[in-house]
Amino acid sequence: MPTDSKNKAQNHTAPSWLTNDPDAARQAAFEAMDRMRDILVSRYSGGISPASLALAYMDWALHFQAAPGKQLEMAQKTFRKLGRLSTYALSTLGQEDAECCIEPLPGDNRFSNPAWRRQPFGLWAQSFLLTQQWWHNLTHDVPGVTPHHEEVVSFVARQLLDIYAPSNNPFTNPEVLERIRKTGGRNLIDGYNNWREDMRRQIQGEPPVGAENFVPGQDVAVTPGKVVYRNHLIELIQYSPTTKEVHAEPLLIVPAWIMKYYILDLSPHNSMVKYLTEQGFTVFAISWRNPVADDHDLSLDDYRSMGVMEALDAISAICPDQKIHAAGYCLGGTLLSIAASAMARDGDDRLASISLLAAQTDFSEPGELALFIDHSQMHFLDSIMWNRGFLSADEMAGAFQLLRSNDLLWSRLVHEYMMGERAPMFDIMAWNADTTRMPYRMHSEYLQKLYINNDLANGRFMVDGRPVTLQGLRAPIFAVGTERDHVAPWHSVYKIHRLADTDVTFALANGGHNAGIVSEPGHNGRHYRIAHHRHRDPILSPDQWLETAAEKSGSWWSAWSEWLAGHSSAEMIRPPRLGASRKGYPALEDAPGTYVFQR
Repeated sequence: MPTDSKNKAQNHTAPSWLTNDPDAARQAAFEAMDRMRDILVSRYSGGISPASLALAYMDWALHFQAAPGKQLEMAQKTFRKLGRLSTYALSTLGQEDAECCIEPLPGDNRFSNPAWRRQPFGLWAQSFLLTQQWWHNLTHDVPGVTPHHEEVVSFVARQLLDIYAPSNNPFTNPEVLERIRKTGGRNLIDGYNNWREDMRRQIQGEPPVGAENFVPGQDVAVTPGKVVYRNHLIELIQYSPTTKEVHAEPLLIVPAWIMKYYILDLSPHNSMVKYLTEQGFTVFAISWRNPVADDHDLSLDDYRSMGVMEALDAISAICPDQKIHAAGYCLGGTLLSIAASAMARDGDDRLASISLLAAQTDFSEPGELALFIDHSQMHFLDSIMWNRGFLSADEMAGAFQLLRSNDLLWSRLVHEYMMGERAPMFDIMAWNADTTRMPYRMHSEYLQKLYINNDLANGRFMVDGRPVTLQGLRAPIFAVGTERDHVAPWHSVYKIHRLADTDVTFALANGGHNAGIVSEPGHNGRHYRIAHHRHRDPILSPDQWLETAAEKSGSWWSAWSEWLAGHSSAEMIRPPRLGASRKGYPALEDAPGTYVFQR
């Protein structure tokens, strides 16, 4: 490992209380007391700041009490919904399958089984859905409430209400009752055993049942290649070619460091890396280190310099005199956009193109993750990371589970613990359980500078003491959003059109943040929209783009591969060797390397 990288990673700032200044030491002690209080509270709050929730509730409650018009509106809605429910109840007396008075929201499949049409289950389900709608109306459009607080109150109300959903109670769920009748209650015993096994694995820090069948290097992340560079933060993997000739320009993949890199190299049938090598590309991918407490002082700029930039230097040595395609996924795409902007500012023109996969560059509308990000929550997370040196996987996993509670919490409760059925493990689920940590300084900077201050979009983000702007990008961009993305909403990803002064090709894939990206050719039900925008043309709004963009069946991977080929040299060349020993980049070991196994 290069000496400068190692020293940079280990150059931690001395604790503030180790000082000869008595005033500074006292101030540090006072701050430490506050942080210790936050740490104690976090053990019972799941990493959520109680003050943040209280501020949101008080904002909503005070404004609602001072809004007689809103109160009258809600009273009227109460009587109207009671009338609709009464009419439905009366209609069920004459027919078993009465027409519903309200339908679930898109994506809510809790009441899709025909058994929910029978009574009294239909009445319970309709009552719950009307109540859910009433609470949505109650928590929205209260005059004067801060938008962030409005969303927090609505989110909390929805989580609390879901506890009482009839689908989550074995005595009001017709599917569970039918299973009890058929099995004589055996499903409840199986469900209890499932719960006990899950609790045991969670306490002992073991992966969920079935994850052991998806081991990196054996079952997933099996695309052949070599680790050709390693520093304290990354391993750079160069994948073996599968074609006799390749495009002259290599491709660097920058994955997010919040999870393991092999989301883009899962099983052989859905590996993006394998697909790209089969299309004649020389593919490199970064595998991030899983940080520990000693890495607490790694900064966001360390991830840029030791990650993206040192990877580009290695690729330039292995594939000399060639420009490089660069693709970033999720946080990796945001980091890539920062690095590319700094390169453009400094006259570094090594990038042939930039691909941003479900990656945000403007965080003014960051989606539901913003529910957990405000100044109070930031201080709370800072205290947790200050103590540990990193943000652990359990805090991050809790937030993501709450965002998709119907799919990740309640659905599991019903199927595995009430129905007694184990959901089959598959590669994306196993990858999702293979969690990583986030170093204190980097994560704090990321949330503060990007989510809260939105420095990158506003031209205030600093690299090497000088600001970088996305407007300076000149390499063509291929951006991908997904229709049901709760991490990087596609409307937010789309904003790259107005930030970068270059040609942008935008694709919108069906699916969510992960499944929409891992969308291999041949996958049933896949479709996408795509349109090309030249930087001199007028910019359409997201809704206008949606109306005009052509819809195509199949995988967006094919369109992206064609786009990359179109921005590559016309002449194909012989594949480069794996590594370049004479230039200091020897092939160190087989892919997937060692960092992917760090726990």
